[in-house]
Amino acid sequence: MRRGLPAESDDMIRFVLRFIGLLMLALAFIFVIYDGMKSIADRTFYSTTIGQFWADIHTTSLQSVQATVERRVAAELWQFVIQPVLDQPAAAVFGILGVVLILLGRRKRPLIGYGRD
Repeated sequence: MRRGLPAESDDMIRFVLRFIGLLMLALAFIFVIYDGMKSIADRTFYSTTIGQFWADIHTTSLQSVQATVERRVAAELWQFVIQPVLDQPAAAVFGILGVVLILLGRRKRPLIGYGRD
């Protein structure tokens, strides 16, 4: 338990992290199935990228975020940090994010033989 937070809110934060992590893993699995079916149908390897997925869902928001980042923060941030992430396969990004969130939300194992303060 962290100082200043009751045990219930600490458990709630862990639950939310694990829940979102499981949703991310489920989304990664859906992308694996979708890309696999499309690859089998076209007889070529196909992988949906995060940027392609975002553009398919809502193109104007992607363009808006890009313009905002380039104008208010730095064009280099978009070019060297955000764009390479958007070019990665969606299944890999959601899978890694899901695993990280699940690991952050797991319970700490009690130490054997030592008291924890």
